[in-house]
Amino acid sequence: MIPPWILFTVSAAGFQTWRTAKQQKLRGRLSVNGAGVVRYLYGVPAGFLILGGYLAAFGGQVGAFTPLFLLLCMLGGLGQILGTNLLIMSFDSRGFAVGTAYSKTEAIQAAVIALLFLGESLSLLSWAGIALSVCGVLTLSFAGKGFSLGAFVEASMQRGAWLGVSAGFCFAICSIFIKSANIALEGGDPVLKALVCLVVINGMQTAMQGAWLLWREPGEVRRVFASWKDSMWVGALSASGSACWFSGFALAPVAMVRAVGQVEILFTLLASRFYLKERTTMTERVGALIVVSGVVLVLLGRR
Repeated sequence: MIPPWILFTVSAAGFQTWRTAKQQKLRGRLSVNGAGVVRYLYGVPAGFLILGGYLAAFGGQVGAFTPLFLLLCMLGGLGQILGTNLLIMSFDSRGFAVGTAYSKTEAIQAAVIALLFLGESLSLLSWAGIALSVCGVLTLSFAGKGFSLGAFVEASMQRGAWLGVSAGFCFAICSIFIKSANIALEGGDPVLKALVCLVVINGMQTAMQGAWLLWREPGEVRRVFASWKDSMWVGALSASGSACWFSGFALAPVAMVRAVGQVEILFTLLASRFYLKERTTMTERVGALIVVSGVVLVLLGRR
């Protein structure tokens, strides 16, 4: 039987790819912050629906919201905002597929951070799988340039590379705070606690990025609401993906969830080719195969 956290993680990767592709479509009509805020603003009602549906089906309750819980939620939400903005900005430099590929270095970043701050240890085989999947991501970054040292240096120095890696770091930090928030909230059902975290964090993110938008880009607010027909789908997909990510974090080590989440690159390449009409190269296909091989090793090495 497949462990629930794996099902949650693969579903999260699928929802995230779909949401990011639709969000990228909005970039022609909205600014980086405008495209980012729709994810949370329109995700709030979807998050309440998901939580309500879970409570109706399974019931349960959680403890009071402590200051520590709220602080961890705020920090996790802020990390997700920064990571999302950096990811959207990286698309402008290298395109949808490769921009996402750079951000996937979050897997090894999350593994190291989780080891340091949460004490989550992995087997040597899982570490090897994470390293292999990151090599696959780096292979994707060459995108037809070949595998020479010069090509690696050139790719690493590009703006898109730094933006993508920085996005990955923010997502890794975000994962740690979300996992910690789940632990800090009293209750016996980790999935229910994950969904409560989702609703709280989405509300905070709407307030944080919405306030920034009102301050720095007041004219963008009208466009955010005018785009509601497309934006509501971004919000719904975002809430669904986050619900699955948060549930995965609640049930398994963060590093394992992020490593298995590398399968997103397969969904990304498909979306890049068939939804955004971007061409994929042989190098990108080989890189995707390496990523999948790494994920298999991670699963074989799980304890």
